[in-house]
Amino acid sequence: MISLFLSLAVLLAGFAVYGKITEKVFGPDGRQTPAVAINDGVDCVPMKPWKAFLVQLLNIAGTGPIFGALMGACFGPVVFLWIVLGSILGGAVHDYMSGMISCRHGGQSIAELSGIYLGKAAKWIMRVFSVILLVLTGTVFVNSPAALIARLTPAALNETFWIVVILLYYVLATLLPIDKLIGKLYPVFGVILIVMALSVLGGVLGSGYTVPEVSLADLHPEGLPVWPFMFITVACGAISGFHATQSPMIAKCITSEKQGRGIFYGAMIAESVIALIWAAAGVAFYGTTRMLNDALSGLGQSDTVYEISQTMLGPVGGILAVVGVVVCPITSGDTAFRSARLILSEITHLDQTKIRNRLIITLPLLGVGAVLTQLDFNVLWRYFSWSNQTLAMVALWVSTAYLMKEGRYRLGSVITAIPAAFMSAVSLTYILMAKEGFGLSAGIAYPAGVCFAAVLFCVYMVLLLRRAKRPA
Repeated sequence: MISLFLSLAVLLAGFAVYGKITEKVFGPDGRQTPAVAINDGVDCVPMKPWKAFLVQLLNIAGTGPIFGALMGACFGPVVFLWIVLGSILGGAVHDYMSGMISCRHGGQSIAELSGIYLGKAAKWIMRVFSVILLVLTGTVFVNSPAALIARLTPAALNETFWIVVILLYYVLATLLPIDKLIGKLYPVFGVILIVMALSVLGGVLGSGYTVPEVSLADLHPEGLPVWPFMFITVACGAISGFHATQSPMIAKCITSEKQGRGIFYGAMIAESVIALIWAAAGVAFYGTTRMLNDALSGLGQSDTVYEISQTMLGPVGGILAVVGVVVCPITSGDTAFRSARLILSEITHLDQTKIRNRLIITLPLLGVGAVLTQLDFNVLWRYFSWSNQTLAMVALWVSTAYLMKEGRYRLGSVITAIPAAFMSAVSLTYILMAKEGFGLSAGIAYPAGVCFAAVLFCVYMVLLLRRAKRPA
C-alpha cells in the first residue's frame, strides 16, 4: 500500500516540479492564441481554463488508463513505475509540447507540425498515420462503452443498439461547434469521472484489499517480457501518441499560453492518477496477476471492470464506477473523429465553418468506424496500442526539432529527445517481436530497437552541436 501512496505523491510532485521545468524550456509568452486571433465559432473558440482542462482530460482519458492499466497490471506492480515515471518524464511533456507548439502555429495538427519540422515526406506519412489511428481509436471507443452500457440496461437494448446510439452521438459531437455540445457536457462528465476514480480508490483502501509493493519482477502469467510489451500495453496511462492529436484541439481554445501547463501537463498527470488507481484495483482485487489475466481473457475488459466495480462498491457504487468508465471512452471517441475531421480539412482545404463541408468529411469517417466495430476488440486494441506509441515517438521528435530551432534553450530539447529515443526503441522492438508484427526473437528485436534509438539520438546530438555553433 505504501507504493500506491508514494506513487500518487510523486505524480503530484512531478506536476509541480518537472511541469515547471518543461514550461520554462518552452517559454510561454503573451502572444495571441488561435482562440483569440482566429475565433471562428466552430473549432477556435475561447474556453475558460477549468473547462479547457476538463475537456482535455476527457479527450485523452479513454479506455487506455483503465483497460490498458488493468492489462499492464498483469506484469505485476512494476507497472506502477512506468505509469509514474512515464507520465512525468514522457507523457505529460509530450502532451504539453504537442499542445503548445500547435498553439504557436494556429492550432495545426501534429501531421502539419511534422511537415514543418521534419519535412514534407513526414507530413504525408503522419497525415495518413494519424487518420488511421484516430479512426481505430474512435472504433475502439465505441465497442467498449457499448458493452458496458448493455450490462446495465434491459436485454432488448443490446450492444448493437448502443453502438448505433454512440455513433449517432459521435456525428453530433464531430459536427457541432466545440462549445455547443462538448463544452457543455464535458464539465458534467468530468465530475462523474473524478468521483468514479475516487470511489474505486476508496473501495481499494476501505475494503481490506492488499496492494502489492513495487517490484521489478516480471509476473506476467503468459511469459510476455516487460520490455517492450508493458510499455505498449499501458499506452494512455503513461504516454500516448493519441494525445498529440487531441492537444491541438484544445490549443485552439486556450486564451493564454500560460494556461498550458495546468491544462496539458496537468491533464496527463490526472489521467495517470486514474491509471494508477485501476492498476492497483486490478492486482488488489484478483490477488495474483494470473487471476487478473484469466479474468481479462475470460470475461473481457468490460466485464472485468464491471466485476471489480460491483464487488468493491456494491450496486449503487458499482453503477457509478461503470458510468465513469463509459464516459471515458465516449468522450475520447467523439474527439478522435473530430480530430480526424480537422486533419482531413487541412488536406482538402475545405472551410470548416460551413456545415456542408463538415458533413462531407464526417459521414464517411463514421461509416468506416461503423464497419470496424464488427472486428475483434482485442485485435483492434493491439494495433491501436502500437500505432499509438509510434505516433508518440514521432510527436516527441517533432517537439525536439521545434525546441532545437525555436525553443528558449536549445539544450532544453533533451527533455523531449530522451523520451523520443526511448519510445523509438519501444516501438521498433515491439513490432519486430509481436505476433501481429514480424514475430522475431528477442535476440534480434532487442539489439535492433536499441540500435535504432541510438542512431536517432546520435543524429539529434550532431544537429544540436551544429546549431550550438551558430550565432543565437
